[in-house]
Amino acid sequence: MTHFSKIVAAAIVSAAMGLTSAPAQAETPPDTLIQAWQIDDIISLDPAEVFEFTASEVLGNSYQPLVGYNVNDVSDIFGVIAESWEVSEDGKTFSFVIKPDLQFASGNPITAADPVYSLQRAVKLDKSPAFILTQFGLTADNVEQMVRQTGDMTFELEMDKAYAPTLLLYCLTATVGFVVDKELVVSHEADGDFGYEWLKTNYAGSGAFTIRDWRANEVVVLERNDNFSGDAPAMMRAIYRHIPEGSTQRLLLEQGDIDIARNLGAEEIVALSDNPDIKIENGIKGSIYYMGLNQKNEALANPKVAEAMKYLVDYQTIADTIMNGKVKVHQAFLPEGFLGALNDNPYALDVEKAKTLLAEAGYADGFTVTMDTRNTPEITAIAEAIQQTMAQAGIKLELIPGDGQQTLTKYRARNHDIYIGRWGPDYQDPHTNADTFARNPDNSDDAASKPLAWRNAWDIPEMTAQADAAVLEKDAAARAEMYVALQTEHQQVSPFVIMFQEIEVLGLRNNVDGFIIGPSFNDNSFRNVTKSE
Repeated sequence: MTHFSKIVAAAIVSAAMGLTSAPAQAETPPDTLIQAWQIDDIISLDPAEVFEFTASEVLGNSYQPLVGYNVNDVSDIFGVIAESWEVSEDGKTFSFVIKPDLQFASGNPITAADPVYSLQRAVKLDKSPAFILTQFGLTADNVEQMVRQTGDMTFELEMDKAYAPTLLLYCLTATVGFVVDKELVVSHEADGDFGYEWLKTNYAGSGAFTIRDWRANEVVVLERNDNFSGDAPAMMRAIYRHIPEGSTQRLLLEQGDIDIARNLGAEEIVALSDNPDIKIENGIKGSIYYMGLNQKNEALANPKVAEAMKYLVDYQTIADTIMNGKVKVHQAFLPEGFLGALNDNPYALDVEKAKTLLAEAGYADGFTVTMDTRNTPEITAIAEAIQQTMAQAGIKLELIPGDGQQTLTKYRARNHDIYIGRWGPDYQDPHTNADTFARNPDNSDDAASKPLAWRNAWDIPEMTAQADAAVLEKDAAARAEMYVALQTEHQQVSPFVIMFQEIEVLGLRNNVDGFIIGPSFNDNSFRNVTKSE
């Protein structure tokens, strides 16, 4: 981004934020959508690296995948950049045809060279989400042979096994499968980095909006893409303001300084429900709230300690009070709505049972342990509630707050004791969560694949084999039964305390229509948002 562009972007943001003098009752520009959200989890804008909620949503509105699905019926899969595809008789090779006459925001035409480069690049860079692609047998050494261009507008993707066909298609809807502008990215390569340093903070997509500016922990500015192949968005620009506090978001929404508030707490939602200028909308998400217990910690590695902790969370009270209307109690790793999801919730607060289990584990007097918490109001409140109930059984829980980048960096290095957070599915196949909660093919510190089970140092060769078998089963009913069995065992033995499934709640000004709340954050869309007078 040039110096001039940054100055222009700053001026746009300042005006849209109401930083100039304004009447008490503000109003956002009619061609600009302004959202308040805690966006400190953004660490990159590169599709090959993005793995966080906020950045996923930003990319979902600014890049395009090969294929997509109907957010109201995820079984309805359709082409976006891909016009069509076929699967070979042996089930191992997909052949894709690219739609004609598509362009990137740069004006460069989209050809088969672009998805081929994008997929090869993601595998070779091997950032956190690369496993979504490498699970198909793709490696840095073989990806050029396995993902190969066969014509100007055609390419093939070969897998090592005949996986359930929808698995690959759903994986290509993840942000790591988004298609980047090869010509533009290659022009910014430095020392063979595939344009990585440049794309962390810049843009090379073809979506409805372009990313104009990102300032960490401050703002993201998107602008309408005039080369977008679909219907042009009504909004000229869309702005995310970093406003962590729900109370501040409520005030700004009531004043008309923002159009949408994204982090409203239960108290703010109740207060706004009677405001005629505001409407509340919600939608079930695939996101799961959980605690991960690092098995490198001797106490947490004791199965009875992990079981005791599952009885030391007051699930329903937290759902009904702290998270009122924003979560439902859910204790299995597959969210409701996925094939084979288990909706059995066997755990509730039971301090005496927890004490018995701790005594059997040799910790009758309890122990001290730390928990890393992202410093959002809700996560902090949940963590404090758990701290109180843990204390009733003698477990002293020391909370270590941090912003999104700090806590995630520590967690990904598995340097935590306990981590509390939420996990969103990367794609709509059940393997997405089985692959991270119930698979760990290599528990070594330098493993290539680093799912949540790895982050918590949980070595599970038998469960990994069960998950591997489920992903090859083509009969949907039989496959669903395999996932139910896997979740049932996982509930009993895992070092994960799975607590809730998210219900995303938005506060919107009454004149804002067309925001889509999708099952994943990269499905959240403001492409069709309009603002009435």
